Amino acid sequence: MLGAIAGDIVGSVYEFNPIKSTDFPLFKEGCRFTDDSVLSVAVADAILHRRDYVDLFKEYYNLYPNAGYGKMFAEWARSDSMEPYNSWGNGSAMRVCPIGFACSNLETVLQEARKSAEVTHSHPDGVKGAMAVAACVFLARQEAGKEDIKRYVETTFQYSLGETLDAIRKSYQFDVSCQGSVPQAITAFLESRDFEDALRMAVSLGGDSDTQACIAGGIAQAYYKGIPEPIYDKVYAILDDHLKQIVFKFSLKFRCF
Repeated sequence: MLGAIAGDIVGSVYEFNPIKSTDFPLFKEGCRFTDDSVLSVAVADAILHRRDYVDLFKEYYNLYPNAGYGKMFAEWARSDSMEPYNSWGNGSAMRVCPIGFACSNLETVLQEARKSAEVTHSHPDGVKGAMAVAACVFLARQEAGKEDIKRYVETTFQYSLGETLDAIRKSYQFDVSCQGSVPQAITAFLESRDFEDALRMAVSLGGDSDTQACIAGGIAQAYYKGIPEPIYDKVYAILDDHLKQIVFKFSLKFRCF
């Protein structure tokens, strides 16, 4: 799951300053972890300690209230409501990567991804985005080829993955919907040559950079079987002690270093 966090950190400085190039400093001054990382760790924490997603999401919001959450999530997290708010945004997809690492079969992955999404993102598009990303992580971890992953996503979730990243990039703009950002992030992974390239590809779309690199990074870690040591070290240096502890415990238990 550290691959997802790496993507979030790398993309954090470009979220509102988009670029359309893969040529940029990987860790620029101002890089930080955002809500993508915080809620990914919350999902990992829920899995590790068998806790309820709602409780953990609200708890982590209170621990990290300035991480850059979407308005609807922040309002929900501050409220007494335990009910979802029918979001179709990509927040459900950005936090789901740990499920793809933790579950032992695809059916369980899809069930758990749905469960993690529906506590907030009960709109069908929000659920679909989470399920698609978790499935990609699981299939990549199981050494499925890129064409097999692409075919599964297109067939199961009806996402169109036929357009090249170069074609997408020309007119692509900031989009926080699952429908308008998850397929593009998956395409960034599919066209990548290695882990770092997946992050660069995702950021180069010029969209919701931290979330798209988070998604691409999670899948890329599973597919390329790890993270380059310099990236690993830099990411760990940016995380605080609490986040590091959960990431380390999760990675050790589910062998996703």
